[in-house]
Amino acid sequence: MNVTVNDSCIACGACESVCDAVFSVEDRAVVNAGAIAGNEEGIREAADCCPVNAIEVA
Repeated sequence: MNVTVNDSCIACGACESVCDAVFSVEDRAVVNAGAIAGNEEGIREAADCCPVNAIEVA
């Protein structure tokens, strides 16, 4: 699974509240690539709850 956060991120923290193992928010959300495996369901949920659709999952 490939997870990226695009430039539309507004650093609202929704992704971090859903899946803090993978996402952390500073100036914008950052992906911890080493934590993707095993957290796929949380990543998809975080992408679904992003208000600006900034999380791209492939």
